[in-house]
Amino acid sequence: MTTLSAIYVRLPNWIGDVCMSLPSLHALLDTQLPVVVCARPWARDLLAGYKLAGFVEMKGQWRADRAAVHAHRKRAQHAHPRGLLLPDSLSSAMVFKFAGIPSAGYRDDGRSLILRWPVNKPAAALHAVESWYYITTQALKRWNLPARPLPAGRRLELRLADRHYSEGMQALRNAGLDRDDFILIAPTATGLHRGKVKVWPHYDALTRRLQEQGHTVAMCPPPAEAEAARRNAPTALCLPPVKLGAFATLTQLASLVVCNDSGVSHLAAAAGARQLTLFGVTQPERTGPWSDRAVCLGAAHAWPTLEETEQRVLALLPEKLER
Repeated sequence: MTTLSAIYVRLPNWIGDVCMSLPSLHALLDTQLPVVVCARPWARDLLAGYKLAGFVEMKGQWRADRAAVHAHRKRAQHAHPRGLLLPDSLSSAMVFKFAGIPSAGYRDDGRSLILRWPVNKPAAALHAVESWYYITTQALKRWNLPARPLPAGRRLELRLADRHYSEGMQALRNAGLDRDDFILIAPTATGLHRGKVKVWPHYDALTRRLQEQGHTVAMCPPPAEAEAARRNAPTALCLPPVKLGAFATLTQLASLVVCNDSGVSHLAAAAGARQLTLFGVTQPERTGPWSDRAVCLGAAHAWPTLEETEQRVLALLPEKLER
């Protein structure tokens, strides 16, 4: 019988999706087998707190990605690896196939002939966390490895490295802020959803109202979104950009995170932060934050009003922040 030497997992391409796939990563690590993560370069910092057998950067060009995975497999001497594909794309299946890694994944996008273990998608509509965990457990069962049910409660349980905390605290000190004494907003969201803007339209007014009541409102956008963030909330304190792990720490250090249905929402959920996520064009039941500490406001076709949002923010703040 062939001995399985390592598990290679291809994580999704977006920050929020990587956060929502963390329970799947934990299930793979629980097998005690070497786990090699194949993901976009930015995920390396986010996953720095994990004991991985390797991290292979995926650039989105399947031939180059195949070469990178193949080189890592040869260098690590993983003679009999298995692969798990969380993305549904044909290209991700081709990368593992031609890197010599037999893989499991959803039967989609014409991949059935490429996958060693194709799995039908469940008929029921699942949250993204549940969908990725389902394909993970199906793969583990086919490999005769233990597969536990999805843990009870909505917890992603991101494992942050010690340096993430240090970097987050340093960012606060540089800005003259104290932990639990500021509201962290994220007034941006990349891309469109079915042609509609994913950003709640009242961040400026909300920020000013909160500041009038004595609250400190801060934001820490990535460089590519800094201009849009300043335009959407010009009076908010804008911190210099930090890496993803440090930003996840900032969500923990804030009294409350207010954001759109975006990567920030899922980073805050992964870090277990107190948050309010605003919806207006996406579905909370499908892509909402997987966290018992998250509150969702709005719906797929109706943004919450400024008044509704302000009232909910004030209700969610810890007592010591009430003015």
